[in-house]
Amino acid sequence: MRGGRFIRAVTDAHFTLAAGERLALVGESGCGKSVLASALLGLLPENAETAGSAVLGGGPGAGGGSGPGGGSGPGGGTDLLAADERTLARSIRGRKVGLVPQSPAAHLTPVRTVRSQLEETVRELLRTPRAALRKTAEEVAERASFPADHLDRYPHELSGGLAQRAATALALIGDAPLLLADEPTTGLDRDLVERTVDELARHTGDSRALLMITHDLAAAERIADRIAVMYAGRIVEIADAGDFFGARGPRHPYARGLLDALPERHFTPTPGMPPELGALPEGCAFAERCARVSEKCRVQPLFEDAVACHHVSLDAPEALEAEHA
Repeated sequence: MRGGRFIRAVTDAHFTLAAGERLALVGESGCGKSVLASALLGLLPENAETAGSAVLGGGPGAGGGSGPGGGSGPGGGTDLLAADERTLARSIRGRKVGLVPQSPAAHLTPVRTVRSQLEETVRELLRTPRAALRKTAEEVAERASFPADHLDRYPHELSGGLAQRAATALALIGDAPLLLADEPTTGLDRDLVERTVDELARHTGDSRALLMITHDLAAAERIADRIAVMYAGRIVEIADAGDFFGARGPRHPYARGLLDALPERHFTPTPGMPPELGALPEGCAFAERCARVSEKCRVQPLFEDAVACHHVSLDAPEALEAEHA
């Protein structure tokens, strides 16, 4: 709620994420990506409300049934939206869901060095003996490309990129079944972007899942198995990464516009601005910016066949070729 009125920051978000899979959630700033991430970890403001479920599955290592207030979900999993703060703090964050935050400086303790924070997390999550804490913390820092000669510095002494890598190192410690990376490449140069996403990919392996929230389409292309596109609080398309970035391309006009705006592609920006989440229009929220708008768009399109658009039937590969000819 904002200013005495309710704002729907995320609406009808449906997706699955299997062990070993990497899903990139992309879209313009302010579309609701980070709100979705905060909801999964119980980090929304106190006046926020959630509905539905987000079940962290019941497979091996993914968390079994939960106790009182734990929000038990189907198959013995944990419903993150129903879990209370005690369950989230003691059983979920760090242990079952690792978080690389969007604003790392705000998540690092300002009066403690990076080394001491790494060692504390290693001791808490891995039960590492005191004698091995220093070596293990240094190994964790190396995984995230955090320089060893900066370990004894305080967060305010770090650049934005170094703070991001410190936060990434902390998130990797618990080898959580799900890694939630919210803009993990912010402030990094291209070489470090690639090294960071490669490390996140290695963390996923065969048994862990990755949900990466990003506006960096190059990073998404490098790491993701699937792409989910969000616009004005709704997921409007989910596609295999190979199809999304390949010859077929996106099917939703907004998703296609994201790619067309890239310098290495058509370098054509989508006209207009996204609507405010507190003043969404009736029907399709992208209609005012869409070249294909019609009377149909006065009604909100359903999310069918992994895309929410009344004109998706026009998106056959041959139609796309003609459009860009």
